[in-house]
Amino acid sequence: MITPEHVQELLASDAERPVLVVVESAVTVVPEAALDTDDYRGALEVVTQRDLRAQLDTDAPSRHDLEEVAARLDSTVTRLGA
Repeated sequence: MITPEHVQELLASDAERPVLVVVESAVTVVPEAALDTDDYRGALEVVTQRDLRAQLDTDAPSRHDLEEVAARLDSTVTRLGA
C-alpha cells in the first residue's frame, strides 16, 4: 500500500504542512488543512512531513532509506486495518 514513492512525495511536497494519509484504501499526500474537508474527513493520518524529516538522519535519504520507511509505515497501517 505505502510505497517508497509515497514517502518521497511527502518529503518533496511544498504544500503547507503536508501529511501522508490513507483514505478509502488510497494513499496520498495532502495539506493538513485538507483534512477538514469532506474529501478527507475520516482519513487515517499516517505521518506528517515534519515528523518524517525528524525521524530521518539525512536530508537526502537513499532508496534503501525510503524503502525501510515505507515498509514500516505500511506495516503500521496494515496492523490498524486501514
